[in-house]
Amino acid sequence: MTAAAIAACVVFLGFSLRYAWWRSKVPESKPRVLMYHMIASPVPRARFNKLRVDPKMFERQIKWLRDDGWTFVFVSDLLQNTQPKSVAITFDDGYLDNFTHADAILEKYDAKATLYLVVDRHNRDWSAYKNPDRRDGELGREDKLDNEHVKTMIESNRWELGAHTETHAYLPALRLEAKRREIEGGKRKLAETFGVQVNSFAYPFGDYEREDVDLVRTVGFTSAVTTQPGIATDVSDERFEIRRIKVTGQDNMFVFRMRLQTGFRGVRG
Repeated sequence: MTAAAIAACVVFLGFSLRYAWWRSKVPESKPRVLMYHMIASPVPRARFNKLRVDPKMFERQIKWLRDDGWTFVFVSDLLQNTQPKSVAITFDDGYLDNFTHADAILEKYDAKATLYLVVDRHNRDWSAYKNPDRRDGELGREDKLDNEHVKTMIESNRWELGAHTETHAYLPALRLEAKRREIEGGKRKLAETFGVQVNSFAYPFGDYEREDVDLVRTVGFTSAVTTQPGIATDVSDERFEIRRIKVTGQDNMFVFRMRLQTGFRGVRG
């Protein structure tokens, strides 16, 4: 084999591992759930730029979904009979740019989203809750939504409110009663503050145990989303562990469309 042929094989292998083009396309009758965090430009040398999707790219993605015939739904709609090509957009945590950047784009394309909101979210560097060595404060410095922003978003009917615990807790590290306070307290306080039903939950960090799933069900949620990549084959059966398609700040439109087809980018998702 020539050097050129070897080089071509290496390039092809790298492309295949990175994009996993060989994965089977999931039928469009299965709803897609997209996971976002921030709609913001990348920050030089920041650790969490994967969580930052540039506003221009976000608009391209939402426009492409609309033009390709996808119907925007809330997560709560997924438990009903959704039509083919349904997509639920979700945002975790409660960053201010969800209002200042994402909301106008959703309005422009007649889209909607589900916001999984941390109750006590201001000046919290929750990345250190899971990894105590990470105390650079990057996420703590990010501006968060205040309650008036959230009220405006809900009143627009473009946003549905879901819970994400009281403090973005790392649930596997907590005892049962502390887990209950975080999960049940988050649901109750959001409902009291905003006067809406809060029926869906997102596991912080995507890390949880079986007793966490049981608690989510017991305190009255009707669904919960994870950070596990993929597309749910049956949302009713997976209602408390719904997989989501990760959308990162590193994705171009080719990767975005690949994710919509299979639920993954590359071998690891």
